[in-house]
Amino acid sequence: MGTIHIDLSESVLLATGQSEEAFVREAKFAVALRLFEQGRISSGRAAELCGLPRVDFLFAASHAGVPVADPDAAEWDREFSDD
Repeated sequence: MGTIHIDLSESVLLATGQSEEAFVREAKFAVALRLFEQGRISSGRAAELCGLPRVDFLFAASHAGVPVADPDAAEWDREFSDD
């Protein structure tokens, strides 16, 4: 896996009230979530990116307000049909 280096002033880290490790975890999740939300990566790849099991990522994404399923019209019809 590649590495991306982002320079942040110490004041940014202090303002968040987080440890560096917690900040990095949150940043990885935020990037993974945004890429998943945009449809640029799968939920599995997003989970891998932020170091979570896929089910945990999907739960966290849903909790963050990001839809984890995008059913089409046919799927909705099947879901709500009387059959």
